[in-house]
Amino acid sequence: LLQVGASMGLPGMVGSIVCMHWKWKNGPAGWQGQYQGRNPSPNVILEAVASQDLWILHYYFGTPGSCNDLNVLHRSSVFNPLLNGYAPRVNYMVNGNYYDTGYYLTDEIYPKWATFIQSVKLPQTPKDRLFATAQESVRKDVERAFGVLQSRWGIIRKPARSWDQVKLHKIMKTCIILHNMIVEDERDTYIGYDNPQEYMEEYGEEMAGTVENPEYDVGYICDIHQYVENNNNMQDPRRHMALRHDLIEHI
Repeated sequence: LLQVGASMGLPGMVGSIVCMHWKWKNGPAGWQGQYQGRNPSPNVILEAVASQDLWILHYYFGTPGSCNDLNVLHRSSVFNPLLNGYAPRVNYMVNGNYYDTGYYLTDEIYPKWATFIQSVKLPQTPKDRLFATAQESVRKDVERAFGVLQSRWGIIRKPARSWDQVKLHKIMKTCIILHNMIVEDERDTYIGYDNPQEYMEEYGEEMAGTVENPEYDVGYICDIHQYVENNNNMQDPRRHMALRHDLIEHI
């Protein structure tokens, strides 16, 4: 995935993250208040991370519709591997500087963490405008993934009729698994699809030392001090600004 991100001009990118609301038609009447947010009807939120070819890498489903994207983020398990120290090790270079943490493309509501890259809200220079165009165009991938997911499976395109949360989760999980199976079978037929293996063979010498094969650690880090350090590094706004500046110069 880091290789695919590099082929799109955004080295180190893991995917785009966004939330989708699924209307819960037959939810229990006593729960409708907490599941009713900006929409007039109760709904359940799906948080997902998708890559350029619509592959859904991560999902977190079941948050009440009254929550916003930040509430979903703090409930989600998307950063548990990074905080606990068993996420794949990555290493890439942007604008002459080395980084060891992948990042997600998001919109402006997300915080300025080292693992998030937002667009430039009011671009003034040609470089900022170019970066904003590139970031926003790639970020649309996850929204396209939601559109394809709903077009394939009418059960999640229409309001949910089950009253049981467990059944809703099983339905959503099944649809995502089937969606990924289809993407895996058909991705080589997509227009503009870049095969990561062919990309590495063509640009292997240029990318040498910038993208390493993922290495996994077995087990969790038990040291609370290491956990806190990982959390501080992930939420460091200085790393965020440095990475975004390097990405702007790189593009």
